[in-house]
Amino acid sequence: MFSVTLKNQIFKSMCAFSAVSVLLIVLGMLITLVVESFPALRHFGFLNFLTTADWNYSKEIFGALRPLTGTVISSIIALIAAVPVAVGTAIFLTELCPDKLRRPIGTAVELLAAIPSIIYGMWGLLVFAPFMEKYVEPVVSASLGNLPIIGNFFQANTQGGVGLLTASLVLAIMIIPFIASISRDAFNQVPDMLKESAYGLGATRWETLYQVVIPYSRNAMAGGIIIAMGRALGETMAVAYVIGNRHAPLDSIFSPYSTITSVMANEFNEAANLQMSSLFALALILFLANFLAIIAANRFLPAKK
Repeated sequence: MFSVTLKNQIFKSMCAFSAVSVLLIVLGMLITLVVESFPALRHFGFLNFLTTADWNYSKEIFGALRPLTGTVISSIIALIAAVPVAVGTAIFLTELCPDKLRRPIGTAVELLAAIPSIIYGMWGLLVFAPFMEKYVEPVVSASLGNLPIIGNFFQANTQGGVGLLTASLVLAIMIIPFIASISRDAFNQVPDMLKESAYGLGATRWETLYQVVIPYSRNAMAGGIIIAMGRALGETMAVAYVIGNRHAPLDSIFSPYSTITSVMANEFNEAANLQMSSLFALALILFLANFLAIIAANRFLPAKK
């Protein structure tokens, strides 16, 4: 039989190996992306690859500008739509919800995070896109389409409902549970003494929420929002179903467009040579973007002891 000291040493070695193996896996992925994307980056140049809008198969000109722009715009719109709903849900669950409803609503929010992304994509294509085409696009076009300068950007000029806005709103639904969960945990960490002190000074429940609870939790909320942004940046199947995957200038928020993940999902199986290397370069950009998002989130989330 092993001695206690030997068992402890084996357990310590296994834990250390597990931690190091995670770092090695991440490092291996990074090295693979760099090596595979090197031909494209050497051919086009890194800055030129980032700033080139063309994605032309016949001329073998591939640039990341449009997929990168679509990724950034869709993530920003998703955050704008998701943050108020998620924070409002977290406030309701922690401060306002009756005890009988707290568990069912909390479970429903968590269930959103467990739904596979391909189901979101199928639902978005078959249900949400027709809804957008029939009810949302006409209203937005009628109300904002006649504005000077930016009016054309809100004109619905395509059929089917698939496009950048549809993909962004599907992303918003997908990231709501991440923001809501972290915000709810942050709100639960607010000391009761602070809230009771606010009530003792005559503050109403709403004044206590936006003057005590939210300011106390804003760093954790910011971290949760950044984590959700990382999720939105890397989402693939749901976006590929409903964004339209078009390599063309973005003339309307309702128009089909492309993101880094949609381009990779739709072209990876048939790509070769310079196109394949360009796809790996897009993956490298996405990898670095998510890495920066995690670093930023750790800056705001409470330190783990």
